Amino acid sequence: MPTFVYMTRCDGCGQCVDICPSDIMHIDRTYRRAYNIEPNFCWECYSCVKACPQHAIDVRGYADFAPLGHKVRVLREEEKGSISWKIRYRDGRVKEFTFPIRTTPWGSIKSPSDYEAPDADALNSAMLAHEPTALKVEKLPALPPSRNKQV
Repeated sequence: MPTFVYMTRCDGCGQCVDICPSDIMHIDRTYRRAYNIEPNFCWECYSCVKACPQHAIDVRGYADFAPLGHKVRVLREEEKGSISWKIRYRDGRVKEFTFPIRTTPWGSIKSPSDYEAPDADALNSAMLAHEPTALKVEKLPALPPSRNKQV
């Protein structure tokens, strides 16, 4: 479901432009409003929808997912720390979903160079580097070696 911008709500702040991973959200130079330059290239991550403080960005549903006449609205409520999605189908049914806003402070994630290099035996392991320590668990569930062999 690619995104589109309600021009009357957009104030041209550029937060959607800064966060878009596919670089398709741009600011129109004449009207100083955001727009999606290529909806077909939208990754549908909805980062722009979630980041927009004016609630100016919405999504278009695909006909097989949400038939004509539906509405999808997104509401970012920072004071509650949530993102809410409300889907109204054309037959009147309403579905609502609420998710917490998860944020990680900038610079709080350790760089790979901050970890010690894994030993050579780690290359033969099914685990990723620094598991389970980085996940803060004692042990990860795993199949016994006899069941890991390919047939």
